[in-house]
Amino acid sequence: MPGPEVPGVLSAEAAVQTGKAIAVTQLASGAVPWFPGGHVDPWDHVESAMAMAATGLLSEAECAYEWLRGTQRADGSWPLQVRDGRIEDAGADTNFCAYPAVGVWHYLLISGDDAFAERMWPVVRAAIDFVLTAQRERGEIDWAVGESGIPTGEALLSGCSSIHHSLRCALALADYLDQPQPGWEVALGRLGHALRRHPAAFTPKHRYSMDWYYPILGGVLRGEAARQRLFARWSDFVVDGLGVRCVDDHPWVTGAETCELVLSLDALDEHHRARELFAAMQHLRDPDGSYWTGLVYADGKRWPEERSTWTGAAVVLAADALSRATPGNGIFRGEKLPTGLPVENVPCCELEYVPGT
Repeated sequence: MPGPEVPGVLSAEAAVQTGKAIAVTQLASGAVPWFPGGHVDPWDHVESAMAMAATGLLSEAECAYEWLRGTQRADGSWPLQVRDGRIEDAGADTNFCAYPAVGVWHYLLISGDDAFAERMWPVVRAAIDFVLTAQRERGEIDWAVGESGIPTGEALLSGCSSIHHSLRCALALADYLDQPQPGWEVALGRLGHALRRHPAAFTPKHRYSMDWYYPILGGVLRGEAARQRLFARWSDFVVDGLGVRCVDDHPWVTGAETCELVLSLDALDEHHRARELFAAMQHLRDPDGSYWTGLVYADGKRWPEERSTWTGAAVVLAADALSRATPGNGIFRGEKLPTGLPVENVPCCELEYVPGT
């Protein structure tokens, strides 16, 4: 399997070096912390596992998924934050708990390992069922469930967009294993409806770039509506030659957000812009193949002073999408993913979706 490579920007050898830099951080348990000594959360752990798989480190990636299998709680969730095996935050983030479905489907696409899929299916099924306990009647999903088991009562656009993608991957896995989940199809349709038609359902986070591009990254928007959304605020977030701001009111570009926008652009066939942005963020690369999280460009200082595994992972996944290298390269384009049961003729729609809001 050829490694991800973007000619003139990132060689296959450099991509593999980044995968190995992530693997060096992996603990004996299989957990992948943010950086040595850092905490572990399920979402970023999965992102790192996906990057290791995309760079040929299949045993390391499988070990990461085994950690998920071994630490999943009885209700299907994982703690929001763990450090050195100790729970620091026992609450459950619904987006974090849904994301293993993306990783498991990605690993199956790359490895073709049916035994792995069978082994991980109960994990994905329990996790998705847990996440859907926080779905509201209109379709949005609360961002977290507290230790008491009560949802927060607050839904986030970026998190729900990511869950939208996770549900599609979970349904793809269910179809592959001949395990029909009609309830998930309905839930996906309702969630997509809420995201496209009810922006007021989500807590406003307009200063964050993630809220800007995640409806595209999560497969909620495509075509002209997606392009309108991106280009309406392009100048608010994109800094030529450096990457993407994390927030629109600070001179701070971050590598992961830049690479996620690259993936979003790739999904819209905006390949030239995607490649330009991918090249622009390479100033965050360290000689050992890891990536610094961000740069405060007003004073030229890297901040925070950390080389995060999930930033390196986002780089690898963006490179794979651009290069079409591995069998999992199209996962963020939504290739061959189910779309759920459409929601039609719903009387709740008093507010149309406005691209760019």
